[in-house]
Amino acid sequence: MKKFKGNNIFGAIVFTLFAAVLAAGVYWKNHTEPINVPYVDFLKSVEEGNVSLVTLTDESSLKYTLAGEGAEYITENPRSPTLKEELLKQGVSVSEGGAFSNSGALMSVLFFCAVLFMIYKVSSRQNPKTAMVLNVSDVSESGERYPAFDDIAGNEEAKESVRDVVDFIKNPDKYARYGAHIPHGMIFYGPPGTGKTLMAKAIAGEACVPFYAVSGSDFVQMYVGVGASRVRDLFRKARENKKAVIFIDEIDALGKKRGASPQGGNDEREQTLNALLTEMSGFSNSEGIIVIAATNRLDTLDEALLRPGRFDRQIEIGLPDLNARRSILNLHIKNKPISKDVDMGSVAKQTVFFSGAMLENLLNEAAIFAAKRTAESIESADIDRAYYTVIAGSEKMDRSGIKERERRVTAYHEAGHALAAKLLSPENTVAKITIIPSAKGAGGFCINIPPDKMYHTKSEIENQIMINLAGRVSEELTFTAENVTTGAGNDIEKSISLARDYIDRYAMGSGFVFDEKSSRDAMRKLLDELYARTMELLLNNQNLLIAISEELLNRETLNEDDLDRIIGAANRP
Repeated sequence: MKKFKGNNIFGAIVFTLFAAVLAAGVYWKNHTEPINVPYVDFLKSVEEGNVSLVTLTDESSLKYTLAGEGAEYITENPRSPTLKEELLKQGVSVSEGGAFSNSGALMSVLFFCAVLFMIYKVSSRQNPKTAMVLNVSDVSESGERYPAFDDIAGNEEAKESVRDVVDFIKNPDKYARYGAHIPHGMIFYGPPGTGKTLMAKAIAGEACVPFYAVSGSDFVQMYVGVGASRVRDLFRKARENKKAVIFIDEIDALGKKRGASPQGGNDEREQTLNALLTEMSGFSNSEGIIVIAATNRLDTLDEALLRPGRFDRQIEIGLPDLNARRSILNLHIKNKPISKDVDMGSVAKQTVFFSGAMLENLLNEAAIFAAKRTAESIESADIDRAYYTVIAGSEKMDRSGIKERERRVTAYHEAGHALAAKLLSPENTVAKITIIPSAKGAGGFCINIPPDKMYHTKSEIENQIMINLAGRVSEELTFTAENVTTGAGNDIEKSISLARDYIDRYAMGSGFVFDEKSSRDAMRKLLDELYARTMELLLNNQNLLIAISEELLNRETLNEDDLDRIIGAANRP
């Protein structure tokens, strides 16, 4: 890399010197001192017809040349307004120019050289040879403190799955005695923000080895052969250190399943993937080099990447459970002034389906709100507001343009979700229900949090579909079918997705479905049936629906305690 840069700089210097010498030569070649003659001699030469060209300027002198001579002459300029006309009558060519020096020609040459130099620089940047080089560096050299396993909250199963890899990197001879060899590669897969990169850094930190981090998109280039060259450069750099962790983020950009290509399968992406497979197969059993890849879509990767000898282990880095969320929250409040009244256990219960990154963002938003208030500590109200912001966006401040009828529709819609959740899934937590619109366009929302589970039963999926449909059912029940709104669009999408899994993926319908038409018919039948059941449920509890909706219109936001109080009061004899 340094050698290439040195050659590039040397070439630029030589080119600049050559341009300067060329410009100087042109200047001195054209630069001769003119001969100064009296004005009388000039007029005499004009009368004799010896003057071929006169250059008139605003200077105190004028320049002229004689026919058949290359020399230039200057004489006094009378600045007579009739001089040009008189010269033309004598058959003398007249031009009007600037100063007599060759600075104009010199500037033109220098400008031309500058343009050539710029073209040279641009072309050198676009040279495929420059693009071949991947700037690979050990990111641990930046002085950043690398995390250890103790710094990672949650993902205990994933940590346990990689502890032997750390030990192998530290003590390869220990395993070689038993004929064992280090896994050539591991793939971390799971939703975004769950800590895949953090886990890879922790492995390098625990093993005290260099950590080379690149992205799959770094290898995808327009020039054929560039990606493969970058792969070889990356592995060469790692082998120089004997022991290292190579982390390739977003490997799906590089390693997607190969198929029939218009170029006959010889495209740039396939060459790069083949280079990666070759390099991974070339590891010896004694080398302490481990390749870790991360992806959100394991199902899109090429099968050759996943076979033993390439990426031997696939480890899921999933969303944190309740205990993991509590640990992650406690980890992120260490340097924050949290009020003693804040219950992190309650926050952990409310944040089902939150990733580690979302939990960190939640507390960061809460800290920002507290800082804006210049409060002494972060209060529960700050966390609640941050929760709203993370889920739906910031609250819409100006609500004067919202019509009363729209508020009522929103109130009954969200009340339908909340009531159905309380009646159908009492084990769920209805953490918050609001009709305050957000800046992202949401008119309101109802947060229905199910408990952490490994599996979901048939009735639980049916109940969730009914909860999703309850908003639209409440609108129809209250305002008639002709006045339902578009507010249920997202609810319907979720219901259709769940119904598709119910029929096709889990085979919970009347039987196994093998064709698309039968699947659509079964989905339609299921959704129609559940819609009718939801209508019956809310119709039988319409007094509760009205009570919750009216309370929402008065207070705009309710929590689970408020719902329990309203339902309890309505059910008293």
